[in-house]
Amino acid sequence: MAKTLSNTLSALAYLLEPAKPTLGDVVVVSGDEPFLKREVLRSVRERVSLGDDLACTTFVGRECDWRDVSDALTSVSLFGGGSAALVEDADTFVTQHRSHLEDYAARDHRPGALIIDVKSWPGNTRLAKAAAEVGAHIKCSIPERGPEVGQFQRAAKKWLAARAASEHGCSIDSGAIDALFDLLPLSLGVMDQEVARLALLVPPGAPIDADLVRNNVGGWRTRKTWDMIDAMADGDARDALTQLDRLLLAGEQPIGLMAQVGSSLRKFSAAACLVEQAEQAGRRASLRDALERAGVMKFKLADAERQLKQIGRGRAKQLDQWLLDADLALKGHNSTPAKSRTEIERLIVRLSKAADDRRAGR
Repeated sequence: MAKTLSNTLSALAYLLEPAKPTLGDVVVVSGDEPFLKREVLRSVRERVSLGDDLACTTFVGRECDWRDVSDALTSVSLFGGGSAALVEDADTFVTQHRSHLEDYAARDHRPGALIIDVKSWPGNTRLAKAAAEVGAHIKCSIPERGPEVGQFQRAAKKWLAARAASEHGCSIDSGAIDALFDLLPLSLGVMDQEVARLALLVPPGAPIDADLVRNNVGGWRTRKTWDMIDAMADGDARDALTQLDRLLLAGEQPIGLMAQVGSSLRKFSAAACLVEQAEQAGRRASLRDALERAGVMKFKLADAERQLKQIGRGRAKQLDQWLLDADLALKGHNSTPAKSRTEIERLIVRLSKAADDRRAGR
C-alpha cells in the first residue's frame, strides 16, 4: 500500500501554512463554512495548477459527467504544467460516479489533480480511504461543541492576525482580536470584512487596537450596514437612504461606512470586468462564476447575481471610478460630517433603479 501523503486537516491549519502539506492528486475539501471553503479552494486550485488558472477546469457537480472531468484531467496545459479539475458541489457527483473516482485514486499514475468540493465526506468509505492514500482532506467547518470549539477559536485568532498583515496591510492587537470575537458571531468572513474596514481607519503603521474595535464594531450597526449595502445594490434608494440616516444618527462615521461600501461594490466591478474579458476571449461568460472569482462568498452568490443584473454592466464598470472619487472627496473637500454623507448618498442615487439608463430608455 502506498504511503499516505496527508492526513485530514482543518481549513485553518491549512491556511496558516498552505505550502506545508503535500496535497497529492486527489484533494477533498469538505464542510459547509462558505468563507473558509472559498479561501481553501482558491489556494488549493492555485497550488495544483502552479498558478496557471487555465490549467484548472471547474465543473458544477450536478451538471457534469465523469467523462468531462476525466478529459480535463488528461488534457495538457498550454504552459506545460499539470492539468487539474475542480468539481464544485460534488456530493451528487460523488454518489453517481463513486466507482470511477475509486478507480482514479487507485491508479499507479494519475495524469492530473482532482479537487472535490463536498459538504460531507465520511472517512470510513472505500473512496475516502483510497483518496487518503494519494491526497489530502481539508475540513471547512466550525465546531459547535466540545474542546474543538476552543481549539478552533485559538487557530482562528492566529489566522486573523496573519490575515490582517498579509491581506489588509496592518497589524492587529490580541486585545482587538478578542474584542472582535466578543462583538461578532463566529463567522470568519464577517470578521475579515470588519478587519478590512478597520484597516482603513488607522494611520499607516499603527495597529488596530481594542478601543478602535469597540468604537467601530457593533452587532446592530454591522447588520444595518449590510442592509444598507444590499439596498444600494438592489437599487432601492429609499431603503438605503433610510438605513444610512439611522447609522449616522447612531454615531457611525461616513468614512468608515464608505470603506465597507467600497469593499462590497468593488466585487461587482471586478465581476463585470471578468465577464467582459471572457466574452472578448470567445468564452462563455457566467455571472455566478465571475462573482465568486471576484470574492463574493458562495452563500451570497444568488443575491449578488441578481444585484449585478440590477446594476448593469455599464454602471458596474464605472464603480471603481465612482468609489475613487468618493474616497478622495471624503478625504478632501467633503471631509466634514455634514458634507461627507452626500458622497454615500450620491452613490445610492447612482445605483438606484430610477437612475438606470436601461429602464429610462436612454
